[in-house]
Order: sequence, then structure tokens, then C-alpha cells
Amino acid sequence: MAEIDLQLRDINLTSWESEPINLSAQIQSHGVLLVLEEPELKILQVSNNTSSIFGISPENMLDKTLEDLLDPFQVDRIRAGLTNDLDFINPSKVWVRKRGDDYVVFDSIFHRNSDGLLILELEPAISQESIPFLSFYHLARASINQLQSTSTLRDFCQIIVKEVRKVTGFDRVMLYKFDEDGHGAVIAEEKLESLEPYLGLHYPESDIPKVARKLFSSNWIRLIPDAQGKSVEIFPAYNPISQRPLDLTHSTLRSASSCHLEYLHNMGVGASLTISLIKDQKLWGLIACHHQTPKYVPYELRKACEFLGRVIFSEISAREETEDYDYRMKLTYIQSILVEYMSQAENFIDGLVKHEPNLLDLTTAQGAAVCFGNDCTVIGETPTEEDLGFLLQWLKKNITQEVFYTDSLPQLYSDAEKFKDVASGLLAIAVSERNYVLWFRPEVIQTVNWGGDPSKAFETKHLEGRVSLSPRKSFELWKQTVRLKSLPWKQVEIKAALELRKALINLILRQADELAQLAQDLERSNAELKKFAYVASHDLQEPLNQVANYVQLLEMRYEKQLDNDAKDFITFAVEGVSLMQTLIDDVLAYSKVDLKGIEFELIEVETALEQALGNLRGRISASGAVITQDALPTVMADSTQLMQLFQNLVGNAIKFRSEQPPKIHIGAKRLDDAWLFSVQDNGIGFEPQFADRIFVIFQRLHTRDEYHGTGMGLAICKKIVECHRGRIWVESELGQGATFYFTIPVGRREYERRNGRKIQNHLLSGGQSS
Repeated sequence: MAEIDLQLRDINLTSWESEPINLSAQIQSHGVLLVLEEPELKILQVSNNTSSIFGISPENMLDKTLEDLLDPFQVDRIRAGLTNDLDFINPSKVWVRKRGDDYVVFDSIFHRNSDGLLILELEPAISQESIPFLSFYHLARASINQLQSTSTLRDFCQIIVKEVRKVTGFDRVMLYKFDEDGHGAVIAEEKLESLEPYLGLHYPESDIPKVARKLFSSNWIRLIPDAQGKSVEIFPAYNPISQRPLDLTHSTLRSASSCHLEYLHNMGVGASLTISLIKDQKLWGLIACHHQTPKYVPYELRKACEFLGRVIFSEISAREETEDYDYRMKLTYIQSILVEYMSQAENFIDGLVKHEPNLLDLTTAQGAAVCFGNDCTVIGETPTEEDLGFLLQWLKKNITQEVFYTDSLPQLYSDAEKFKDVASGLLAIAVSERNYVLWFRPEVIQTVNWGGDPSKAFETKHLEGRVSLSPRKSFELWKQTVRLKSLPWKQVEIKAALELRKALINLILRQADELAQLAQDLERSNAELKKFAYVASHDLQEPLNQVANYVQLLEMRYEKQLDNDAKDFITFAVEGVSLMQTLIDDVLAYSKVDLKGIEFELIEVETALEQALGNLRGRISASGAVITQDALPTVMADSTQLMQLFQNLVGNAIKFRSEQPPKIHIGAKRLDDAWLFSVQDNGIGFEPQFADRIFVIFQRLHTRDEYHGTGMGLAICKKIVECHRGRIWVESELGQGATFYFTIPVGRREYERRNGRKIQNHLLSGGQSS
């Protein structure tokens, strides 16, 4: 733990987390530290205990060279070793001259710090025989053989702590594993029977803060032989070259922070040895060795323990990776099946939810939802449709990454507490800005055993008007019931979700390419059809005019010779020609209504309506129609087509009037993303069953004898509205009049979409109007 000593107003855990304990100006008193300038190996800084160990004061040590302490033979050997990897010379036995003819034997350990300074640490060479290679080899081999006969992670870890304790002789050896949230737990322990067990206990993140974990990741073995020992200052405190405190990240002698030492005192620990367990360049856990009294462990033995721990831990990592591999292969198979289902289904969402295996199997979830546009397709246990809508809004506002996951959604999104039974855990992938795939896991209530109350991980001390933080004194069992959490999402499941996201995007883009090609084909076909309609109408007009002219000429020239039947026949022929010409004109008008011909601009709907009523003034006057209207908005539309739309609808209301004079009202109402317009009349109305039929081209509900017309007017209205990305429908009862409704979307996004926004972007946003 890092020491915190702050003014009362500045006390906070963030400071505790960020204190640079590697920039220490102190070392432990059992060794000596020298900072050397290469290549002369001149002494720049020393620990303040040289007087008691070498008989030379720190001041007199400065500016001397290493040759003033060691004989030339040793210095030459060290110079040769410094040109290679320093691990090859660590440790080396050196004999240091004291005053007179006395020598002191040390283990020398070299390293270079972040400033490139060469640091020499000297530890007393305790008279202890080195571990013979074959003995150590047999010990490691026996441990690995035991691993191969075990099946669980707990058994694996128990072997590690047992073997390390056998080698070191510490009173207690524990294996501590970090959780993803930074907390940790003791998952294996070997100890004296008289000691209180810590096995199975959890410890809060603040017990080993981030800055300490970073040091453990850089320096894989750490010894504190005497937790009660006094620290020794570095002299001078600031390095004369870098002009800042010495970086002792890789130092073996670096003094522990006072807070960590107090933590050890509170636990009754007199000495500690810590070995880091690294997996995928991250700190996976620690082997923590505790002794009740001071205990020195020579460097060679420490490195032997480190090697033993790493060898055995590599077996654990391999077993974990094998289990992950098997699960990953299973999920990869499920993903490939889902992709195949999606590619074969008419709607790719059906491919995710309507077969076995399905979307739930990809992440071992209890519920899932595929939300595209405004629609959510669900499977399994999920929140309600309304709750899903609000959750999606929260995701869009707060989450920007491609994948989001949590095993405690209610702690991040408070509304989730009401559906904790189905969605305390959430895994979400964003396919696009508006489209998500969600997986849910229910709440799993757990009991966690803590080594002391985690909410009281530190205490405050008041000394001479200053306040400092210190670690807790109690490590007694403290039970906590954890709610509003699900089982955690595994990294392999998160990766599987991301792979599905890639597959979805590729599928959508492939469909977009197919639709783009289809759109080109349709555009070419429509162009040919429009050309045909124009040519056909133009070419048909000429012979029809000839038929009408000659029939009328026949009637004029032979009028006296024709009887009444003949005259009726000629009248029928002329009326047929006139009807044919009207049909041709309407077909040509229908073919001209398309997106390509629309000139979108901001227009006053009032203006378009006035133009339509002006064109109908004769019929309005003749019928005595009374026309009223609401205040009309400004919309993005084509003015000519909007005028044609109102003209057709008002004209229909006049045509299909009842015995009463027509009363027609034009209404306008704002919806969320569109304007809703209505044309209401008091005419003859019709049966509701015909509400769709009347918009079909050439469809009529009455004979031409009853009402003239071609059956094209409402078909043209429908095409105009659809080209504006709107919708048209009618509500009516026979004898009760009719009300025609149509919508015109609003907003810049719709304007861009109607004017050539890429099909890929349209599909990725769900293909919906907004």
C-alpha cells in the first residue's frame, strides 16, 4: 500500500492510488545501494548506511569509483558483465574492503532504471549453500507431475503454495488471484496450523492499489525481510544528473511505503516475500509469503522460488487456455451456424432467433433482443418492450464503443433494478448508430467472504494538525450479500459477440450491394418504361384524333342520311375516343411521378393548396362547396406534386358528393417525425372493405355512367405521397363521408435520404424513415 499524508481537505483515495512510491528516497537497511555513472563507474549517490557497513561516510563515498571499493580483478569482471544482459551476472559475489584489511562478502545485483542510471545493490551473502541444480530440477519436475494428475484450478494452486513453502520455510504461503474489478481473493493457502486461515477470503482493491500492482508487474519478486526494520535515506536525495528523485521500480532494496508496513504490522507479519504471476502481460495474481518474525531469503533462493512459481503457473495458464480454447471453438461453431442461418433466411433476424442453436447459445445468456430501427425481436427472458425502448435510449446517449458489457447494469442504469430478475447483466453490440444486439443475464445473489469490512479498508489518523490515511486493523471474516449482479461475461463471449457484429455488418453491406444493383436495374427499367409511356401516348394520340375527326366529319356530311341510331353510334364513338385520350393523359401523368423528377424545397403548404383550389374554382362554384382549413405548415416537398395531390383529393370530394352541398376541411397535425394532413368531406362515402382497393390503378367503385373518370386519380395520389416517403390511407363509412390522410416526413435527415443518400447508410440505419 502507498502511504498518504495529506491535509485534511485533500484526503481521497485517488491520491492514495496515484502516489509515486517507485520514486523513493529510501531503501531497506539490510543492504547498500550505489548509483554509478558509466563508463567510469563513478559513485553519484549512496545509501546513508555506508558508515556502519563499510566504515566510510556517505559524503566520502561520492565521486569515488567502484575501484575504490573493489579490487581491479572484480571491477574488470563487472565491466565485462555490464556489456551483456545483466541477468547473467546477477547475483555475483563481491568482496568489499573495509577500513584495514577486513572484507565483507555481498551478493551484487545490477539494474538500469528508467533514466538509464546504473544501480548496484549489495545484499549480505548469508552463509547458505546454493540449491544444487539437480535437486531443484527434481523438485520442479515432481511439482509438474502432481499438476498433471489434478483436474481443478484450486488443486493446481495448492501445489504451488505447498512447494514454495517447502523451499522457503515461511509460516504462511498464499496464492492471491485478482478479479476483473480489481478486488482479489485467496484461492490457495499453506500455513502453520496455529495461524488463522485466510483461504477463500476476498480483499478490496485498496489493499493493493493500482500503483502497487504496476510495480508488481515490473518487479516480479519482492522481499521485505524485516517489517520492523528502519529505512535508510539515499544521499543525496536528488540525482545530480537527472535532478530528480531516484526511480527504484526494479530495485530489490526499495523501502516499502509506511502504509504498507503498517498493513503488515496489523496482520502480524514480520517478513514477506511476494512473487508476481503474470499472464498475457497482465498481473494475474501473487504468491504471498508471510513470516511472523524477520526472515531473510538470499537472492538465489528468491529467484529459484520465482522460477518455480512461473514454471508451475505456466501449467495453470495452459490449462486455462485449453478450457478457453474448447469453449471458444464451441462459440466459433455456433457463430458459423448463425451466419449460415442469416444468409439463408429472408429476414436475417429470423436466422438468429428461429433455429437451434440460436442467439442465446453464443454467449450463454438467458435472454436476447435484436433491435433494428424501431422494432425489437426478442428471445428468452428479456425486459418488456417499453423497458427495452428506454434502455436503448440510454445506450445511445451514454455508450460509444462497439461493445458494452456489465454484470451489474442496475449500478450504471438505475431503471434496470425493476427488471433485475432478467437483466442484471448486459452485453450489447452496436451494429450502427441506431441498431443493437443485446444479451441479458439474470441477477445471481452471492455471499462474499471478506477479510475485514471492505467499506472500512482504511482509517484516518490525526497528527499535529495533519491527517493521513492508514490501513485497517481488522481482518476478521466479514460476510457480504451481493445483489443486482449477474454471472460475469467471459472475454471469449465478448469476442464472440464482436465477431457476430462483423458478420452482421458484412451481411448487411452485401445485401446493400445487391439492392444497389437492383436499384440500378429498376432505374433503367423505369426509364425505359417512362420512354415507352411517352412514345405510346404520343403515338396513340394521333390515330385517336383521326378517328374522332373523321367520325365527326362523317356526322356532319351525312347528317340528313343518318337515322337516330346511327347518330347515337357516332356519339358513342366520339365519347370512347375522348375517354381513351383521358386515359392516355392519366397514364402519362402517373408515369411522370417518381423520385428522380421531384425538386425538393421548403414550400408553404398554403400556397400549394391555393393553386389546387384555383384550378378547381369552376367545380367549386358549380357545386356550392364550402372549403375550410387549419393553419398549414412549411414542409420539404415538390410544390407541383403537392398541388396535384390536393387537387385530386379535393376534386374527388366534390365529385363524390351527397345531396347536400360539399363541406370539405383540410387539416394538419404535427407528429413526432412527420406532418399528418387530412382531407375530410361529407360525401357519399364507401364501405371500409374497399379502403385499400381505391388506391389501385384503374380501380373504380362506381360505373362511368354514375361518375366519370379513369380510376387513376387516387393511384397518382398514392405515388406522390410514397415518393415523399410518406403514407396515405382513408377512413370511411357508406353515407358518412370520407377522410383521406397522408403524411409528409420532416427533418434534414429525410431530405438527405430522399436526395440520394447511400443505400448502405440507409440499410445500416435500419431502412426506416425518421
